[in-house]
Amino acid sequence: MATSSNRSNKPSQVKENLYSWEGKDKQGKSVKGELRAGGEAIVSATLRRQGVMVTKIKKKSYSSGKKITDKDITLFTRQLATMMKAGVPLLQSFDIVGKGHANPSVSKLLLDIRSDIETGTSLNQAFRKYPLYFDPLFCNLVGAGEQAGILEDLLTRLAIYKEKTLAIKAKIKSALTYPIAILSIAFIVTAVIMIWVVPAFKEVFKSFGADLPAPTLMVMAISDFVVANWYFIFGGLFGSLYFFFQSWRRSLEMQRFMDRALLQAPIFGEVIRKATIARWTRTLATMFAAGVPLVEALDSVGGASGNAVYLDATIKIQTEVTTGTSLTVAMQNAGVFPSMVTQMVAIGEESGALDGMLGKVADFYEEEVDDAVANLASLMEPMIMAILGVIIGGLVVAMYLPIFKLGAVV
Repeated sequence: MATSSNRSNKPSQVKENLYSWEGKDKQGKSVKGELRAGGEAIVSATLRRQGVMVTKIKKKSYSSGKKITDKDITLFTRQLATMMKAGVPLLQSFDIVGKGHANPSVSKLLLDIRSDIETGTSLNQAFRKYPLYFDPLFCNLVGAGEQAGILEDLLTRLAIYKEKTLAIKAKIKSALTYPIAILSIAFIVTAVIMIWVVPAFKEVFKSFGADLPAPTLMVMAISDFVVANWYFIFGGLFGSLYFFFQSWRRSLEMQRFMDRALLQAPIFGEVIRKATIARWTRTLATMFAAGVPLVEALDSVGGASGNAVYLDATIKIQTEVTTGTSLTVAMQNAGVFPSMVTQMVAIGEESGALDGMLGKVADFYEEEVDDAVANLASLMEPMIMAILGVIIGGLVVAMYLPIFKLGAVV
């Protein structure tokens, strides 16, 4: 009975919406604005207490916006940090950023968070309600800033961290996008030649009445096979790619296998390794500078690295640090960090400036990624051109050889 009484006395949470209103103040001047409340009656009562005679209230509906991306969250973090540095109150900062954003989805998210803060929820807890957009690292740093009274500084550090992480991801994507796009186009062009162009040449060659060169016969045989089985070939290829990416996304074991394979991949593996180390050291530097204890900071570092190999290594490092081992020795035992990284960490531990040294390591590896991506682009372009020349050029030469021979005979 007591339980039921408690449940009945517990106020139910009313969903709040945003309302635009128009009216007149005590001097008869027309005024308008927006207010978040649980219904039109609450809006009217609130404004009446403020001395506003309401003439119009309308619920604002949000159009379905684009998906919220990491770039949107990074931009919001930078804007919030800048406004709080300038002395703009927190709620007003959310109003300015939320209402001024081009993506309605982001506007709704920020105004929902603002509503939570307005009811007394801490900024850290308000962010934790949306784990899809604000990861534990983000929330932990905001929480540390609130507790220490240095939220503005922590938001600035967080904005720098997210901007640098976003830049590294963009560089890796740009390095991979170009060769994938070119090879995909080459595949499509080759398929068109095999399915439509080669059979047309084959009909012409039937009237020659002469033996065809071996390269031509080989290309024609491949074309016949592709034409006869194109639905199996393309269906199997696209089906395999679909199931591969689905299993990569859903299966933890597949993710671990691919993360290990990517680090060992020729050419691209070294770039991915450097980018992972840059993210790992940047995350730990940001957490440590925020005053988060080392053992707690390592909780967020492994996941932020974006690679299962370094996640496993971080768990091992955390276990050893918990038992009293120094960070330098634990990183050496993990066996995934170059000696330069561990030496810089050792200097940081000895000098008491670990966050500064980790930041320098991150800067170094971010520059290494920049140089590696630039070199990769200059290296891949001639390689791809050579591959395209061999494939497309070989097909063209094979189909024109009989015509050249016929011309020589005539």
